[in-house]
Amino acid sequence: MRSIVTVLSLLAFVGIVFWAWSRHNKDRFDEAAQLPFKEDEPEPPTKGSS
Repeated sequence: MRSIVTVLSLLAFVGIVFWAWSRHNKDRFDEAAQLPFKEDEPEPPTKGSS
């Protein structure tokens, strides 16, 4: 039973690595990596707030 869990864990890990390094996701990951550096637009003041 332990060996089955070990093999399934290894397959899950390899699958995640392939998913993370696939070219299909590169644009999404590049955009997400730049999110902390984008300037936030200030929210307009709402009525009644001070």
